[in-house]
Amino acid sequence: MMTNMFKHQIGLQPAYSLPRLLSFLIISVAALLATLASTNAHAHKPSDSYLTLTPQANGSDIAVRWDIALRDLDYVLQLDRDNDGALTWGEIRSRGDDITQYATSNLQLSNKDKPCALTTTQPMQLDHHSDGTYAVLSLSAACGAAISEAVQVKYSLLFDVDPSHRGLLQWIPPNMSAKEGQESEAMSFVLGIETATQNLPLQAPSQWQSFKQYVVEGVWHIWIGFDHILFLLSLLLPAVLVFNRSDAVKHLQAAPSFWGAFKEVLKVVTAFTLAHSITLTLAALGYISLPSRLVESVIAASIIVAAMSNIRGNLDTKRWIMAFGFGLIHGFGFASVLADLGLPQNALITALIGFNVGVELGQLAIVAAFLPVAFWLRTTKFYQVGVFKWGSVLIALMALYWFVQRAFDL
Repeated sequence: MMTNMFKHQIGLQPAYSLPRLLSFLIISVAALLATLASTNAHAHKPSDSYLTLTPQANGSDIAVRWDIALRDLDYVLQLDRDNDGALTWGEIRSRGDDITQYATSNLQLSNKDKPCALTTTQPMQLDHHSDGTYAVLSLSAACGAAISEAVQVKYSLLFDVDPSHRGLLQWIPPNMSAKEGQESEAMSFVLGIETATQNLPLQAPSQWQSFKQYVVEGVWHIWIGFDHILFLLSLLLPAVLVFNRSDAVKHLQAAPSFWGAFKEVLKVVTAFTLAHSITLTLAALGYISLPSRLVESVIAASIIVAAMSNIRGNLDTKRWIMAFGFGLIHGFGFASVLADLGLPQNALITALIGFNVGVELGQLAIVAAFLPVAFWLRTTKFYQVGVFKWGSVLIALMALYWFVQRAFDL
């Protein structure tokens, strides 16, 4: 029935492509399922750990709190002894020494080129984040001498098994940690495979430095936020196509001009940008909030709706309205990432603007790469059938997987 619908809307000859389309679909779905089965990654929430470093009153020690996802620890240390798919406190506690040894072997702090000795200060605990349960390590780094220079941190956790993993570090410079409750003044750093070594300054960064840092984070997030990208692409795929209504049968045709396609893209991108900027700002400033599980589930659902609109051939739909409506929810997703990074209180607005700018720059880069190629290919069956129709089917299937995973907390 779906194949007949496609032939009806696109005006295909049956002898042209049915075997090819079926082969393409089978191979693509198999590749998709193999990819999903081989990874345990969530589309929106990458593998992260959370480090908070706070210099102590004696001037030479640093308190370390380190939150590491149990799913990541289980992957590398096989914590689930009975292989029942559920970790118990007994299984976790019995491997506490192994967890601590593994973690501390992948973290080095040094001051004046001399290593700081890491020791445990409290028993391991558990804490719940938006994406699951984390082991919490409480450590102390004894640097031996007063901290008078930038502290160097070297991070390598999970890089050998997950190159996209990041350590999200909060550093509270000595001049900001004298008073209790100064966490809001912390400086944020991202420890990735290419930024694994960082020098932590003793003074807070300037407004301009904060702005540049959060621009980079915004660009990075949109590029690794596959659900945001797929939603946007689902709305952009039809921009270079129109229906020919000259007879009783609707035929899918190429858009006559680049300017017309560009205007359609501009409306969609502008609506999406405006919507997610509104909720990102309000959520980041603490005025509104939604449960993370609801947000992530609706984001996945938004991709399904957009892709199904393509599959059904609803090219007359005002996609900018869909972009705006669902963009409001996507803004909450961006805000959750910003919350993980932390906003410096002394540069709150600057960092927020920088992150927004970064998201938009990353988004524009995607559009700039997509639109010329799509317009060039718009007259081909490869684009009209393979990319637009079956590509939308694959996007819908992937989004359905994410929706089930998120809605039912699998």
